[in-house]
Amino acid sequence: MAEERDISKVTDIINGARIGMVTTVNEQGALVSRPLAVQDVKDDGDMWFFTGLGTSQVAHVRNDPRVNVSFGKNTEWVSVAGNAEVVTDRQIIRDMWNQTVEAWFPDGPETPEVCLLRVDSESAEYWTSPGGTAATVLQWVKSKVTHSRMSVGESGTVDL
Repeated sequence: MAEERDISKVTDIINGARIGMVTTVNEQGALVSRPLAVQDVKDDGDMWFFTGLGTSQVAHVRNDPRVNVSFGKNTEWVSVAGNAEVVTDRQIIRDMWNQTVEAWFPDGPETPEVCLLRVDSESAEYWTSPGGTAATVLQWVKSKVTHSRMSVGESGTVDL
């Protein structure tokens, strides 16, 4: 039951943030991050992103599928590790198509350049600070006054 709760927490944070920093490994082995809007998050943590075939993230994933995607909103954060693949199946693209994607690809789902990145999530770590920003500030003040370590809330690691 705890694992199901942790997985649900991970997907809730992702759905709340919507924009993830997708980190790939470039040709020189360096880490490169860029923001992408998540289109769908499955119950097992797998994610889908629209992008273009000529982008650096597609080139990187084709060379080395290892990725990390991080999301943050207010006082909740999650970091997901996994492997990505480039998906060009037109039916899947049509099924996931929406008005937001059309702003990037105005010619619609048949645009030859459009593709999806599917991230097969393997594990995730999340952090939450209950009570929001005010509670976090209060904990910081308390730690300064008492000379003790700050307690910022809940965290967990989950296999996906």
